[in-house]
Amino acid sequence: MSLPVFRRMLWSLLAATAGSAAVLYVLYRWLIPAAVQRSSWLALLWHAVIFERVLDILTGSSQPQRMLKAVQKNATKGDPQSVISAIDHYCRNKEWAMNVGDDKGLILDSVLTEVNPSAALELGTYCGYSTVRIARLLSPGSKLITVEFNPAFAAVARQIIAYAGLQDKVTLVEGPSGDLIPKLRERFGVKSFDFVFLDHWKDRYLLDTKLLEDCGLLQKGTVLLADNVICPGTPEYLKYVRSSPRYESRYYKSNLEYTKLEDGLEKSVFLG
Repeated sequence: MSLPVFRRMLWSLLAATAGSAAVLYVLYRWLIPAAVQRSSWLALLWHAVIFERVLDILTGSSQPQRMLKAVQKNATKGDPQSVISAIDHYCRNKEWAMNVGDDKGLILDSVLTEVNPSAALELGTYCGYSTVRIARLLSPGSKLITVEFNPAFAAVARQIIAYAGLQDKVTLVEGPSGDLIPKLRERFGVKSFDFVFLDHWKDRYLLDTKLLEDCGLLQKGTVLLADNVICPGTPEYLKYVRSSPRYESRYYKSNLEYTKLEDGLEKSVFLG
């Protein structure tokens, strides 16, 4: 192949690459954000599937790993609030993530402060964001058990929890919630929980709530707080806690994390 021909091929390849990059940038910067702000399902598809997978490939890392780097770079070690702020800033400005987020996080803080639990359970640790939010508000001597199915997520969450200086308040347990809930009393000596935060697989909300009831891990006055009850939604769970005489339930309207789309939290008090 002659040098002039090679140069023409190279320039053609560069032009095609630049053109594709330009199209992707326009889609990412203007067209797609405008569309996803009108549809919760488009938002989840774009942020949680397409864009996240592209970043995984381009960076050779996972979303929790990227959030961990953001924490290590921008947060102060031993300062839980700075860890929360670092993740919120990253998710609002760099990459969306399905944490409870800053808007709904304030509701979580308020409900948790009101309950002031001595024993709390979180179902769905992910990167440890909500774990840090909860643990930082617990009174001395209180404990939080958090359950995560994915070992890779759990490994990152442990580092973020430790970076926040909260590892002594948190016990992170790996495995399926359905398998672990019946073992919590025996393994950790927990009689019952004062507060339960549900933020894992949405189709597990109702199943795990009934499992907590059957295992006697809910007592009169236990508060269940469920995230993402509108987006992506938990209709069967909402129907149950809103119609069952065993619960007194209230919806807190807010926004899907880091967007303007409606989402909310459902607070349900177990009546016994």
